[in-house]
Amino acid sequence: MNQSYKPHFSRFLAAAPGRLHFAAHSHHYWPDVTFDAQVECWQDAARLAGGKWDHVLGTVMPEVQRGIARHLGLPDPASLAFAPNTHEFVKRLLSCLPSSPASGQVPRILTSDGEFHSFSRQVARLEEDGLAAVTRVAVEPVADFSARFAAAAQEAAYDLIFFSQVFFNSGFALGDLDALVARLPAEPFVVIDGYHGFLARPADLGAVAERAFYMAGGYKYAMSGEGVCFLHAPAGYGARPRDTGWYAAFGALQQAAGGAVAYAGDGGRFLGATFAPVGLYRLRAVLRLLEAVGLDVAGIHAHARALQDRFLAGLRAQPGGVLPVERLLLDPARVPCGNFLTFDLGSEAAAGTVHGRMKAAEIATDFRGARLRLGFGIYQDADDVDALLARLAAI
Repeated sequence: MNQSYKPHFSRFLAAAPGRLHFAAHSHHYWPDVTFDAQVECWQDAARLAGGKWDHVLGTVMPEVQRGIARHLGLPDPASLAFAPNTHEFVKRLLSCLPSSPASGQVPRILTSDGEFHSFSRQVARLEEDGLAAVTRVAVEPVADFSARFAAAAQEAAYDLIFFSQVFFNSGFALGDLDALVARLPAEPFVVIDGYHGFLARPADLGAVAERAFYMAGGYKYAMSGEGVCFLHAPAGYGARPRDTGWYAAFGALQQAAGGAVAYAGDGGRFLGATFAPVGLYRLRAVLRLLEAVGLDVAGIHAHARALQDRFLAGLRAQPGGVLPVERLLLDPARVPCGNFLTFDLGSEAAAGTVHGRMKAAEIATDFRGARLRLGFGIYQDADDVDALLARLAAI
């Protein structure tokens, strides 16, 4: 708890020195090394011009793949593909599923009622037009979610099973991904949305790497900003996505049989087309920084938990404030949670009012519906938590 990583975030912190930023789950601060990485990307473009792609795809991308694989326990870094956002991967995954609407065959999808919009909005729209059949399992009550979800997976035949590692609207975390995946049928695609889990909660995917997809990105706890998301693709699932870009042919040693469209044999089969590589540079810089300071995911999570515990203890010591501790949805001391806290304030109007008052006090948070969220990251320390408690008391 004595360790502070704030010096590594001096540019973001100096840009708005009066702001207490507790929205790490939504718009995470970037460390200073990402500024240098952004400049390096520009300089490489100037130095190499069109030749920059050999450097991006041959040097930058493989280093990022190795770094991600190291943090997730993936056995083969080449199983990772990149895209500007996870919605691209959602579309590509859906395009792998059997679909013949004219004959009544549409993808059958099992998911939860707590998935983020990049997935939930897309499948809901397909559902509207009868292009997907979707079954949703309620995340809450969280105590038996895994059991209920696994049971639902056995009750019908599905083409795609999709769930989050950490649910974005509550913070509830699936503590044992291995056990849940092991209880799912062998045939369907299994996709884990790790956006709120990657570099926030320790996860070793080694045991499920041959069975489950995993997707996440740089915008949250990976501290790398927008435009850099990734997908781990297990071999044997989705060899030829119908939604495909020309980068997916890289690594294809020969044209597919009969002149069919060729695909890379590794995770590259899920690549799209030309993209801005600057996000890869920023993510590479973050991964290098974490290695240089000796900080792994367990250390990041422990840092966030210590700040959460300090904050909740402070709230309990000053009852009756604008953010009542009894409104805490899930207590991380009792339930596996991500690196943010969620307060259910009863109504969207109440949450909006509290959010507005906190914003006026230069406290950055966000709310969705009746739930207000506070995120904790390594650009905060104990002094920030104490300052937050003081401002809340003043409100």
